[in-house]
Amino acid sequence: MPWLQVRLAIQPNQATAWEDRLLELGAVSVTYMDGEDQPIYEPDLGTTPLWSHTHLLALFENDVDAQSLRQHIQLLGGADTPELDFEEIEDQDWERSWMDNFHPMRFGQRLWIVPSWHAAPEPDAVNLLLDPGLAFGTGTHPTTALCLEWLDGQPIDGCDVLDFGCGSGILAIAAKLLGAKQLTCTDIDSQALQATRDNANRNGIAAEDMLVYLPEDMPQQQFDVVLANILAGPLVELAPQLIQYTRSGGRIALSGILAEQAQEVRDAYSAAFDLAPTAEKDGWVCISGVRL
Repeated sequence: MPWLQVRLAIQPNQATAWEDRLLELGAVSVTYMDGEDQPIYEPDLGTTPLWSHTHLLALFENDVDAQSLRQHIQLLGGADTPELDFEEIEDQDWERSWMDNFHPMRFGQRLWIVPSWHAAPEPDAVNLLLDPGLAFGTGTHPTTALCLEWLDGQPIDGCDVLDFGCGSGILAIAAKLLGAKQLTCTDIDSQALQATRDNANRNGIAAEDMLVYLPEDMPQQQFDVVLANILAGPLVELAPQLIQYTRSGGRIALSGILAEQAQEVRDAYSAAFDLAPTAEKDGWVCISGVRL
């Protein structure tokens, strides 16, 4: 069954009102997309910012009368009605289309991320089973890829590892599969913590080998390896804490950093670490080093 898609060019302050109006008119879904090429890299915590030029997309069942719907929208908006565009969208197997976008990915020499619906390309490699989900971290983003490539090149056997801002748990799980002994994961989002537990279980990691905490419940201890794939601003603010978590001779990997932010982050950690050259991928960087 095809669908009728209505596109409105709105300003951010119009989003809530127009979403409510379109749902009242029978829209089965409402989504937002960037009306220009205007990425938002570091939103404030707890916020969902929109672009200055946002497109609101509302999906209606195809038996809706398009002319009548247009008139209702114009009546509700009056002189302030945004620019409207109507388009018929052919139906498809949305779940299959979504799954087809995700394939096994290799990081470094040993490590693969493999969705559950794919066979492992190299069964004898280190294969991390992970499906895309609500929590950040599936390996597709350059910051995650940089961290995974760094991990693949490290001697991890027997290490205690902290994944600070764990998201899906992908970095901690990769470390365990590469030989880490004990994992500790923390995130401010309880949903991320649950995703981490679920993904660890899927990869055969025992609950006692992965300790999961909200930040305020974190134990005061030091680790052989500290991973923090968050954002540049928090990495700078949290530098004293992350330095304290890394034992002397331990290693740290920091990511979620835009290339132009790299020096600020390096400056925050350079007194405590012998920092390696910055690794870069698609405008994002990973900064790593050894605790002095």
